[in-house]
Amino acid sequence: MIQEDTVADGKRITIKEAAIAGRHIRRAGVDFAEGDVLLRKGTRLTDRDLSLAAAMNHPHLPVHRRPKVAILATGDELVMPGATPGPGEIVYSNGYALHALARQEGADTVDLGVAADTLEATTAGIRRARESGADILITTGGASVGDHDLVQQALKAEGIAMTFWKIAMRPGKPMMHGRLGTMRVIGLPGNPVSSYVCGFLFMVPLIRALSGQQVIHHRRERAVLGRDLGANDQREDYLRARLEARDDGTLIALPVNHQDSSLLANLAAAQVLLVRAPFAPKAEAGTPCEVLRLPV
Repeated sequence: MIQEDTVADGKRITIKEAAIAGRHIRRAGVDFAEGDVLLRKGTRLTDRDLSLAAAMNHPHLPVHRRPKVAILATGDELVMPGATPGPGEIVYSNGYALHALARQEGADTVDLGVAADTLEATTAGIRRARESGADILITTGGASVGDHDLVQQALKAEGIAMTFWKIAMRPGKPMMHGRLGTMRVIGLPGNPVSSYVCGFLFMVPLIRALSGQQVIHHRRERAVLGRDLGANDQREDYLRARLEARDDGTLIALPVNHQDSSLLANLAAAQVLLVRAPFAPKAEAGTPCEVLRLPV
């Protein structure tokens, strides 16, 4: 019987309606019982999970600390948003997406700014990353083979154990990975789309692994092509595409018309990356394909 269905008069109460047996009784174990596992290892805790852990009478939870990601851009040609680019200059944009992407995955970030195209400036930026205690150093730009691409040279001077340099994917061929002591290093290309796609594909899983999460890799979903595609070459392709759903739930992947790695408007408009294997043959609209959803 609930109090709202009674009338109190001193020490006496009048029950206004008959009670239903067991209606207002919460039985032991109705929410969870001894031995139930409700928060598994690798779970990224939400606000609701914290309430649940407290209700389960756990005063302490073992957790992974947030990985620290230091981001260093390189290039004399870069100017900050709000400036007026001069001849041969472009507005810096890569770091804004990378910081947001890393934070969305639960990492803390350190902005190392933009290093000039000198070996000394690039090396100084790498040393600042180590001094900050970064778990991951992300460089953007300077990873290719031009006269001003000094990142690899600076990393080697600091003693990097290089895992790979160049990868058979598009966008993002001039990418590198290695370790400086305990700090992981990912050298991203300078083109904005290449930088973001490689950050999404390689930085995000690394953050998840260092965070102890259960799900590390991006999950591929099945879709069908919304238009014809030509044959692919030797590189795995990650095409920016919009996603539509038919009434029957079938997902339609519509690659944007221009896939150049400098086109941020097309990247911003995309919902997925459409994955094409190396040497994939021509594919007609309606052919099954696989996509990776981009963050929203």
